[in-house]
Amino acid sequence: MKKLVECVPNISEGRDQGVIDAVTAVIGEVDGVHLLDVDPGAETNRTVITFIGSPDGVAEAAFRVVKRAAELIDMSRHSGAHPRHGATDVCPFVPVSGVTMAECVAIAQSVGQRIGEELEIPVYLYEEAASSKFRRNLANVRKGEYEALGSKLGTEEWKPDHGPNVWNDHSARTGATNVSARGFLVAYNVNINSMSKSIAQNIALDIKEAGRAKRGGNGKLVKDDKGKNILVPGPYRLEACKSVGWVIPEYQRAQVSINLVNTAITKPHHAFDACCKSARDRGTRVTGSELVGLIPEGDMIAAGKHYLRRAGQSAGIPKKMIIETAIQSMGLRELTPFDPADKIIEYQAGLTDGPLVAMSNREFVDELSSDSPAPGGGSVAALCAAQAGGLVAMVANLTVGKKKYAEVDKRVKEIAELGQELKDFFLDAIDNDTNAFNAVMESFGLPKTTPDQAKTRDLTIAETTREATRVPLSVLEKVPALLDLAAEVGKIGNANSLSDAGVAVLAGMAGAEGAYYNVLINLDSLRELDQSAEPDFLDATRKRASAALDVCEKLSSQARRTVREKLESVLDS
Repeated sequence: MKKLVECVPNISEGRDQGVIDAVTAVIGEVDGVHLLDVDPGAETNRTVITFIGSPDGVAEAAFRVVKRAAELIDMSRHSGAHPRHGATDVCPFVPVSGVTMAECVAIAQSVGQRIGEELEIPVYLYEEAASSKFRRNLANVRKGEYEALGSKLGTEEWKPDHGPNVWNDHSARTGATNVSARGFLVAYNVNINSMSKSIAQNIALDIKEAGRAKRGGNGKLVKDDKGKNILVPGPYRLEACKSVGWVIPEYQRAQVSINLVNTAITKPHHAFDACCKSARDRGTRVTGSELVGLIPEGDMIAAGKHYLRRAGQSAGIPKKMIIETAIQSMGLRELTPFDPADKIIEYQAGLTDGPLVAMSNREFVDELSSDSPAPGGGSVAALCAAQAGGLVAMVANLTVGKKKYAEVDKRVKEIAELGQELKDFFLDAIDNDTNAFNAVMESFGLPKTTPDQAKTRDLTIAETTREATRVPLSVLEKVPALLDLAAEVGKIGNANSLSDAGVAVLAGMAGAEGAYYNVLINLDSLRELDQSAEPDFLDATRKRASAALDVCEKLSSQARRTVREKLESVLDS
């Protein structure tokens, strides 16, 4: 799996396009790093920059962004609606693919140290990279914002993690930079049909995790024994949610500006729905929303499924349709265009369909029929299984909402979703199988002049061959679940689509047996290779493959017989 890290520096300039262009230009100077999004805001005077690439490349690009921003932005002259600390206010590193959070922490610490030492900018580490529990929360680190740095720097309590602990002309110009490692943070604004900052702020207090300051019967703030405000949760409190209310004159409306710091806990559609409820309580209404920067595909899928289910519709439809439902349901095109290709991080990073899946039917079969050894039987087996998954979902969706099948409506909706998930898994395997085969072929081209080279080559061939075996094995072991669904939807689903359920069984079994053949031929190749790295792999894999095929054959035989008898009985009646 390719190692990818995302970096989302926020610079304190959202009005001067020349400065923004100069800062972002340095990203393109680093090999293997791709600029995904630049989102400036005039009112906030802040630009969110998103780029992605290899760990080393992203670390270098991040350093260059901070350096260039410090050269061009004078914080002593800065003003804007968004909280800020420095010319580069925050610089978080986010694991995307093949990278752990621990690795991103190491990147944050290394880049933070370099910023502090080479650029002499005070650096505070927060979230997963924080040096103390108190500093995990960015709000704690940035308390008082830039204006407080003059009194904080120079004290032991506010000593930076890296860089000078001093307030001078240089630090007055650069401010401090906050560096972190974190999961995906989704910056998300919800629009209301009002220009009232007070209403927006009250909605924000209703939903934010921290809650609002408690007031006594006399209307005064209630303090604890240390003199701090006592906070109470709002009626629509959301975990992992930070929010404020503001007015954006260029949009002629107020917004609830939200940072969702862990979308595994709270997703954008949760925040949207909570804002809708709070707005209704105040006689206003939500009119739409705005995504700042990028969002993971999974969060959009979750939103689309949520609104489809709430409307009693099937969520077992293609991803593209689910995402469009999310866009329309949350009004994400109200203020600006929303193109999934531009706003979803996986699509920007090229982590979408592989080249084979993206082909037309004609292109794929033409490529298949050439003298190239790949794509071959393994990819075709995966394609057969994917088509079976599509048929299962289709039959289920043709049953949803029909009065005659009301008793099974809930179950066929579940089957539709499961069929789509399996379809997508098998589609991924089409390219994975060919990629794994190509890796084996590349390993045969390694040098073998010296004994060490020959040994390395043999070990690499063995490892790539094992990987090439794992792909069809994964397909084979997923097919039993697919055949179960095909048989079930054939029994309870729309009778007019019984033949489609039967073809799903046939295609699924073809995928299973085809995958089994590919497992066997790869295992045969492994017998001649060094197996010291995984000595039990050959025997264990053969047992797993045989067991999975036995299950598939039993399920397929029974389902085929049932479908055939039902179809023949209809014709004979």
